Amino acid sequence: MEQQSNRIAALDLIKGMSVIGMVIIHTLLTFADVKSQSETFIGSFIVFLGRGTSIFLICMGLTFMTSRHQSLKSSVKRGGLLLIAALLMNFLKFIFPVIFGFAPDNFIQRYGWHGPIEQQYLYLMLLGDILQLAGMSLLFIGFIRKYVTNKYGILAVGILIALVSREVSGINIDIPVVNYVLDLLFNNDFPAYVYFPVFPWMSFIIIGMFFGKWYQELYYNRAQLFQKMLYAGFLFVVLGAPLVFIYGDYNYNGFYHMGPGGVIYFAGWTLIFLWLLFKISENVKENKFIKLLKYCSKNLTSMYMIQWILISWGKGIFGFRDNDISIVLMLIALYIVLTFSVQILLDSLKIKKQASKEVQILN
Repeated sequence: MEQQSNRIAALDLIKGMSVIGMVIIHTLLTFADVKSQSETFIGSFIVFLGRGTSIFLICMGLTFMTSRHQSLKSSVKRGGLLLIAALLMNFLKFIFPVIFGFAPDNFIQRYGWHGPIEQQYLYLMLLGDILQLAGMSLLFIGFIRKYVTNKYGILAVGILIALVSREVSGINIDIPVVNYVLDLLFNNDFPAYVYFPVFPWMSFIIIGMFFGKWYQELYYNRAQLFQKMLYAGFLFVVLGAPLVFIYGDYNYNGFYHMGPGGVIYFAGWTLIFLWLLFKISENVKENKFIKLLKYCSKNLTSMYMIQWILISWGKGIFGFRDNDISIVLMLIALYIVLTFSVQILLDSLKIKKQASKEVQILN
């Protein structure tokens, strides 16, 4: 009961909202044509929402510090399982439709790739997304939690990773398996494209760990924690803004592979936003929508995989980046319903399996 009381309801709501948000964002990015993504208000707003990855990562780091899974062994095991899940998801997203003949003809051609088809599908199979980042990060942050006991030491590690991220980007050696691991760490674009390399994106998780440690030292006082986040957020914005807007080539260089200034700047706005959501959540009573968000938070990983697989399969039906915004809005509603339906179906199968085991034990 004590562990449960230390949970921050606002973080569960944020993670729950991220589940619904990612269905909206991924549906738009997959099915909307370029005009709908960039020249309509709705499309531009949804693309903007897609820049909220740092919110999820800071929440991940904070809850990691206060979770029941405190052992280093547990962290490494969970990291390995996430990496396996990520490869399985990529197989079902990209290779499964090819095997059964419902992949869109224009999907690979849209990327302008050349060379053997097998190499192109290997590229897709190894593509690095948020699951790969979470899995790789768990292999490291367990050591940080165990051996770095001072909260400012934890923060220093996170800032250091951001500071060296541009310098280590592109490190590789000509050994395929090793090179893929280096790809996930440093993004050298071979043999796969990695959207969220560990350097610098793990910095956000470690910043969250810093606040998780602070939360423990504050004896789990939520109000004080989020007040500290607000002050730190303003400080980070002040420090990061000049780096991004004056020296942007090095410190930002695009959303997915930002430099140290970008990390500090985005972390600052994220912390301010988390404080705002906390203040809102304090005045929201339990209702069906809140219960729905908590359900999403509880099943975040599985729903992430479900929605991506379903959306990828849908390219064979609805095309790839061929639809206007009105069609995309209908597809968003469809995929929200489908994602929840599959998750509920999986839950019911788990319940039936558990009930069957209990019956066998009784017999």
